[in-house]
Amino acid sequence: MVLTIAGFDPSSGAGVTADIKTIAAHGCYGVACITAMTVQSTAGVRRVDPCDPALIADTLQELAADVKIAAVHIGMLGSGKVAKAVAEFLAKKKLTNVVLDPILKSTSGSALLDRDGTRILASDLLPLASVVTPNVDEAAVLTGLPVTGLEQMRAAATKLHQMGAESVVVTGGHLDKAIDLLSFQTKRGVEQEVFKSERQRSNSTHGTGCAFATAMACHLALDRGLPEAVLLAKAYVSAAISKGHSLGKGVGPVHHLYRMQQQRRPGSPVPETEPVH
Repeated sequence: MVLTIAGFDPSSGAGVTADIKTIAAHGCYGVACITAMTVQSTAGVRRVDPCDPALIADTLQELAADVKIAAVHIGMLGSGKVAKAVAEFLAKKKLTNVVLDPILKSTSGSALLDRDGTRILASDLLPLASVVTPNVDEAAVLTGLPVTGLEQMRAAATKLHQMGAESVVVTGGHLDKAIDLLSFQTKRGVEQEVFKSERQRSNSTHGTGCAFATAMACHLALDRGLPEAVLLAKAYVSAAISKGHSLGKGVGPVHHLYRMQQQRRPGSPVPETEPVH
């Protein structure tokens, strides 16, 4: 069971509806709490209306009382009050495998979290997360450091650890080379691994950050280690981009459910049903 706490994107390229698709693609069952309603399409975000924090708190409490949550994905929060409600829930329930995707702005430049929310995310949510997955721009905002290359990604990860982050994945999909840096604390101290791949030239990249963080939550729910979760999530996003939907007048979405179209080879056995996580 994977819980996603995120906004609603009517185009379903990102947000809770995209997260549910990603969760299903990984053989898990998804439940959701919507933090904000948006008016957006592939052309960009036009409006953001955060939900009532009391409604969010009640929704999260109801879900946690009913089902066993194996992992949590936190995406767009929308406001400081919403961020506070989510932080209080996590602090009380002490859930494991919490993946925090610190969404601050949309690709089109619209603000998706206010100043108070950014402060609460850094001070309250960051220490509660198992892993935080900022892109280079988000890492720069959270740390106050320039982040334009691998060495600066390393410095930002170190600063995020100092701010309370247990593990960090700084994603570099916006760079010329698609470099992701995993930085995590062990008994021997902080260890780092670099994941490299060629950047794909595609106009179907809406929702890549959401898909990556949600896929990581699924792999952690399935008891995979952090390095393996990063590697598999990165491969999933790359394939989803390559098979992305060319639709709309702006940036098209990745294809979260591309595996459904992959045909089985003749004579291959039908896979057995796996338990729901």
